[in-house]
Parts: sequence; C-alpha cells; structure tokens
Amino acid sequence: MKFVTKWLTRLSEYLITFGAFGLFAVALLDSTFVPLPSSVDALMLLLSTTYPSWMLLYASMATAGSALGCLILYLISRRAGARALNRFSEAKQQRVKHWIERYDIFAVLAATLLPPPFPFKLFVVSAGVFRFSLLRFMLAIVVGRAFRFLLEGYFAVRYGVQAKEVLARYYPWIGLALVVAIVGFVLLRQKLRRPQVVAGHP
Repeated sequence: MKFVTKWLTRLSEYLITFGAFGLFAVALLDSTFVPLPSSVDALMLLLSTTYPSWMLLYASMATAGSALGCLILYLISRRAGARALNRFSEAKQQRVKHWIERYDIFAVLAATLLPPPFPFKLFVVSAGVFRFSLLRFMLAIVVGRAFRFLLEGYFAVRYGVQAKEVLARYYPWIGLALVVAIVGFVLLRQKLRRPQVVAGHP
C-alpha cells in the first residue's frame, strides 16, 4: 500500500510539471478510480498562486479534466449496473437514490459543491447505475466544478500563499450556503408547481 501511495505521489508530481495539461490529467484521474495524494484543489491553488495570469486557463482545464473523469465513471457504472455500488453501504445507496429522484439535477450539482469527505463519487456512480440523464448529469458536473475551481483560483490570486488557509476556513460554509440555497429553490419550485385547488371544486 505504501508503494502504491508513493508511486501515485510521484505521478502527481510528474504530471504537474506540465502545468495546465498536468492539472487536466490529475483532475481526470482523480475523478475516476484513481484518488491521487496531491488533490486537484491543492494543485489548482498552487498553479494559480504561482502564475495568476493563467488562472482562468487552470480553472478551465481542471473543470474539463474533472468532467471527463466523471463521464468515464458514469459510463462504467451505467454498464456495470448495481454491482458498481457494492463498495457502498445499502443505507448510503438508498439515501443518494432518494436525493437524485427527488431533486434531480440539483442533487448532483449540490454534490459537486461540497468539500471532502462528502462522498461525491457515490453520486457519480449512482447517477450511472440509475441511468440519470447524461445531459443533465454533465451540466451539473460542469457548472458545479467550474464554480469551485474558479472560486479557488480567485482565492489564490487574491490571497496568494495564504489562499489554502483562507479557503479551508471559509469554503465549507460557502458550499453549505449554496446547497441550502439550491434545496430552498427546488422546494419553492415544487410548491409553485403544485396544482392550486379552486374553491368549490375537488
């Protein structure tokens, strides 16, 4: 296990020497089945702090890599069916299935915004297994990941080497606030869509 971790660390360090393209590769691998020791968030902060003028490119490449990795995992899970969920508990499977069925695209969007240790990959795998719309799935992934990486890039440009500390302090609250806003929006939309009962009619 130590050998694998050491090898993955070296792979991350090697890939990041390619700048934006390395960040794309790390994001792609991290979003599939290969969790790398150097997270995409940390590398996004590092590159954006070192080269602020390239921040938008880094955010775009990180978003593209993450979206492609999620697409690969979605397609594999869709083909594998329920077997893809074997490593997750039955309780977690049912909760995620309920959230996706009830909140649709907004459930996946909320999952992309929440920081670790939130089980984001469980949502990706579940979306594939339950054959959630590929178009809506990818839309949620791209929007959520783009917001996250752009926010990280902004913090990196604004706060420099202190960005990681500032982000660690405030992002969980930002992510939670966005999720609460999304849930509130969905509930309000559902309430407005309910047929109104006309007086004197059943």
